[in-house]
Amino acid sequence: MTEDSTAESPAQMRRTALYLTLAQVPEGQVVTYGQLAELAGLGRAARWVGRTLSQLPADTRLPWHRVLGAGGRISLPAGSPSGDEQRARLRTEGLSILNNRVDIKRHGWRPIEHSG
Repeated sequence: MTEDSTAESPAQMRRTALYLTLAQVPEGQVVTYGQLAELAGLGRAARWVGRTLSQLPADTRLPWHRVLGAGGRISLPAGSPSGDEQRARLRTEGLSILNNRVDIKRHGWRPIEHSG
């Protein structure tokens, strides 16, 4: 049985849109789960984004660590392996973390929208 690779299910299309958008977030900048959902054309799907990112394989090259909760809050608990890794990666990229938050005004990714 062969699989038609051109026919993606709606769930696969949502994931693909999410991953393609996430891959564009530049080093040293961050987005919130909600922002990422909107930029990927998924509407108000912040929780779905969080769940989907939590299922990425350990060896993923996607910059999952650049995705934060509302207001720049780090959602992953300090002391957890993924939480510690996220904090370490953000610091390596030159972001400072204060009170479990990254300054979203300073480090937030704002892709410029081109019209026409």
